[in-house]
Amino acid sequence: MAANDYQAFWSDLKRGRTQACYYFFGVTDILKDEAIAHLLDRVLDPGLRDFNVDVRSAGSLLPDEVETLCTSLPMMADRRMVVIRDVEAWTKRAKAKGAVLRYLDRPSPETLLVLVQGGGHPEPDSELAKKCYAVEFGALRQDHAERWLIKRAEELGLQLDAEAGPHILAAVDGDLGAAASELAKLAGLGDDEIITVDLVSSFLGIRHGETQYDWRDAVLGDQHGRALAMLPHVLSQPGMSGVKLVTLLGSSFIGLGLARDHYDQGLRGGRLQSAIIGSLKRARVFGMDYRASSRDWSSLAPHWPHARIKVALGAALRADQALKSTTISGETGILSDLVLTMAFPGQEAA
Repeated sequence: MAANDYQAFWSDLKRGRTQACYYFFGVTDILKDEAIAHLLDRVLDPGLRDFNVDVRSAGSLLPDEVETLCTSLPMMADRRMVVIRDVEAWTKRAKAKGAVLRYLDRPSPETLLVLVQGGGHPEPDSELAKKCYAVEFGALRQDHAERWLIKRAEELGLQLDAEAGPHILAAVDGDLGAAASELAKLAGLGDDEIITVDLVSSFLGIRHGETQYDWRDAVLGDQHGRALAMLPHVLSQPGMSGVKLVTLLGSSFIGLGLARDHYDQGLRGGRLQSAIIGSLKRARVFGMDYRASSRDWSSLAPHWPHARIKVALGAALRADQALKSTTISGETGILSDLVLTMAFPGQEAA
């Protein structure tokens, strides 16, 4: 059975449809938790949950417990809910998994079973996906992530200005869980004023226009002076490292290579972007906004012939090796040299 996406799941839920079993997988764990909360609201009144909800970990679940969990009758309610987390712990021959698969051949109409796979293991389990209503909670598109953040902020009594939401998402590398954590901290300030990008910048310690993605875009866009100027500040941000920046740059070079392949085949504009999106979907690249990436790479492809990309990848590899054998104090110098190396192929191409 093909997996449903995040939007299809919510559409079904809004229509009042619930299934006997759900299987949640994908990289974005916070969306899975939200989905479980909404299913719980749909199935059970708050006052009856203590008697009718069981949450277990797959790794500690015994096979003979599965039938008891899944076939027990609800108490003073029409249905009960069982959540089994960390199902990635099950091997193909795990006995508890086998018990769940046998139960799913004839699931109880009184039980709603939810199987949850951690975001660190995004690939679906084919056996579970075949027997459940499978939902992939992948990385949201940028516009969907922004709408999600606005809604989350409103639930906390916060109002974000137009630039604050995108800046939070950029600052936390698109991690919705981290974004929710930062919103909770902002809510703790107890300020009823609109949350501006300046407030977010001072609170997170990451200035608007100086995220790792801004640095990457400056390098790829031949704004080498700007990239050099922001480099020390980007490196000083929490959780940032030279290796992380080089990895981001390297993956972008690979994407540019893909875009250039299609560009050299004569594709332009919308056709070029569609071809890039199609290639990304076939490769099942996780944690990426396909539309935004295809748009950016399409605009850059004319300026990045394969010869230039090859030079850039070689320089990035050497920088990565140097960063892994140096102290933190040497990161700025290594990355500055990398940025300058990017400048010379750009001048030759021009």
